[in-house]
Amino acid sequence: MPEPMTERPESTEPTESPEPSQTGMVRLRDAFVRPGRGQFVVALLLAVLAFAAVTQVRSHTGNDSYSGMRQDDLVQALNGLSANTTRSEAEIADLEATRSELRDSTRQRAAALEQSQKELATLGILAGTRAATGPGITITVAVNASRYRANNLLDGIEELRDAGAEAMQINDEVRIIAQTSFQDGDNGIVVDGRELTPPYTLKVIGDPDTLATALNISGGFRDDVELAQGKTDVVKSKAISVDVTRVATAPRYAESTEPVG
Repeated sequence: MPEPMTERPESTEPTESPEPSQTGMVRLRDAFVRPGRGQFVVALLLAVLAFAAVTQVRSHTGNDSYSGMRQDDLVQALNGLSANTTRSEAEIADLEATRSELRDSTRQRAAALEQSQKELATLGILAGTRAATGPGITITVAVNASRYRANNLLDGIEELRDAGAEAMQINDEVRIIAQTSFQDGDNGIVVDGRELTPPYTLKVIGDPDTLATALNISGGFRDDVELAQGKTDVVKSKAISVDVTRVATAPRYAESTEPVG
């Protein structure tokens, strides 16, 4: 027969609890191994405070570079700074003066160049090397070639010059300038080596009213044409084109000299 089961008496010995010192060590170890959110926040705040402290110390160190200097040294340093400031201001003034001179020189050169270009254009028109346009008159002379001679045409052109004519051409073939020559030809008038036959057409740039009035002077241009049994027709215009040009020739004997003054 099986033996009857008997219950073992429960142990009445107390269970041993860990010592307080051991529990603290465990918690400290766990804090280092598995830090919590609060610990991260505290660490971040400490890092920010440390950075601000270092920055403030460096700032005070940089600003206090003169704090350990004696009074005489400070006065000397201030004098040096004042002298540097004076030199800088003088250099700035010199640079500004140089800039002004350069600007003035540039303006003068530009003005001189503009004036030279205007004079060159004027001389080109007078010498016949440049085309010209402007107000003026067109004169048409219908006359018998045997009756109207070179001296008659030359006298009429001189009257136009006296009236302010600035540019002229005849028959759209020859530009008339101060050196233009006039000779009698077999069938007309030879102008600068080219024989022109009537009718003669003169294009003249100048004040239209003044030029037209000059043609009517007694014994002048129109009277000479009428004496040769010819007819003169004058048309005023706001835009006359004198586009016949000539090639400038170099002087054979004259030489350029500096103006005396």
